[in-house]
Amino acid sequence: MSYRITINPSDHVFNAKTGETVLQAALREGFPLPYGCRNGACGTCKGKIIQGKVDFGRYNEDMLTEAEKEAGIALFCCALPLSELVIECREIGAIKDIKVRKMPCRVQKMERVASDVMIISLKLPTNERLQFLAGQYINILMKDGKKRSFSLANAPHDDELLQLHVRNYLGGMFAEHTFSSMKEKDILRFEGPLGTFFLRENSNKPIIFIASGTGFAPVKSILEHAFHVAETRGNDRHMVLYWGVRIKADLYLANLAGSWQQEHDNFSFIPVLSETLPTDAWQGRTGLVHQSVLQDFDSLSGYQVYACGSPVMVGAARKDFINLRNLPEDEFFSDAFTASLSSPNL
Repeated sequence: MSYRITINPSDHVFNAKTGETVLQAALREGFPLPYGCRNGACGTCKGKIIQGKVDFGRYNEDMLTEAEKEAGIALFCCALPLSELVIECREIGAIKDIKVRKMPCRVQKMERVASDVMIISLKLPTNERLQFLAGQYINILMKDGKKRSFSLANAPHDDELLQLHVRNYLGGMFAEHTFSSMKEKDILRFEGPLGTFFLRENSNKPIIFIASGTGFAPVKSILEHAFHVAETRGNDRHMVLYWGVRIKADLYLANLAGSWQQEHDNFSFIPVLSETLPTDAWQGRTGLVHQSVLQDFDSLSGYQVYACGSPVMVGAARKDFINLRNLPEDEFFSDAFTASLSSPNL
């Protein structure tokens, strides 16, 4: 059985197959709705059910309240149609013509930049390139059929190699393989590009980037793209990056971010440590990274925010920026990294 779904205000129509969420069906039929984690952890895909019924599915209860459900609000990455639907949500038009592909690649280079972070550079077959938007991700296809998601850290104009930032953690199948047995020249397969976490270039609003851990990877891609575009088209949008990690050693590309600040008058870099060590001799900002933004801005009503990293950080930033600092809900863009023990995202 399939259910017809109509999107307001565009009047686009698609059909959801049995067992598909609203988001899965929309993406399959080429209608890119906003999403980040795809498992109910970040709230990016939140929209309204105008007509019809859904099974709200399993999700992080902090991202969808009972009052919101009663008002018809749903997380489309979790919601299963139980009837024909009319929904209200934003659509992302900029990626509609980018084809998702399955491709082989070779591990060209491995660079350990922190005790638990490896930068992997992937080489595509001769004469092949992957078209993507800065900030998107790919799924590494495992031999057991499972997928592991990693943001592309290189900018689209610098696409000779695809760069991934892989964090090691206990129980992470691909991460542990990367740190224990992966070798240069190994062959991998992936699908992509995927995701709606990319720079909205039709706005002139100043931008706040907020990253935790390896959430720096897609932000790096977006910023390098923005700097590149500015060289040819000009761009005076002010941009500031807050990068939150535990200890100083976790700022694995701090020198790169610092060099951007030296080279671009419209960019600022603010690192934030949450668990400083005496040996860090840290004189900079401390605490939770999103709280540093709250301390620095009385209002975010005229800003765009791009947040990437842990679901806890992304969720807290979304909630507090909108509720406490008047950030317009449709100006918050996010990509929440979730552990791959039981989920495809990292």
